[in-house]
Amino acid sequence: MAGERMYAAVVGQARQPDFYARLGVADEIDARFELYTLHVLLLVMRLRDDGEAGREAGQALFDVYVAALDDTLRELGVGDTTVPKKMRKLGEQLYGRMATYEPLLKAENEAGLSSALARNVYDRPEASEAGLLSVYALKARASLEDQRMSDLSAGRVIWPNVVEGVAA
Repeated sequence: MAGERMYAAVVGQARQPDFYARLGVADEIDARFELYTLHVLLLVMRLRDDGEAGREAGQALFDVYVAALDDTLRELGVGDTTVPKKMRKLGEQLYGRMATYEPLLKAENEAGLSSALARNVYDRPEASEAGLLSVYALKARASLEDQRMSDLSAGRVIWPNVVEGVAA
């Protein structure tokens, strides 16, 4: 299924050690959620550029992501009666992130994106590492624009190097 293949590409990239070791993202569930959400959004935005077929592929990716969030909650031992409440909260966070990041990515607003990432990914408004993550996200958006939808929907996503141009 295309959604699952694309989600696997998102997860593979969001788990790159350099996000955690070099860009200072905390290796914790909340920060991983933030990186997954950023990458899902980047890919969904690109897919939407290919009309109805792209919108459908983007929706398939989004649906797989939401199902994975539900599965994760259950694996963490959240009770069946609590899962819907937690999913509602995660859904609000997910839509909030997307509504915040998308216009900043479209406008290539590095400073605004950096500020939003500092709050959400690093949970520190002054996080200097957020600037590096912002540069990465903008590079990823540009890189995805040059890739064919058939490759993307098959899970053959080429992401930029996480730390390209970042001082060691």
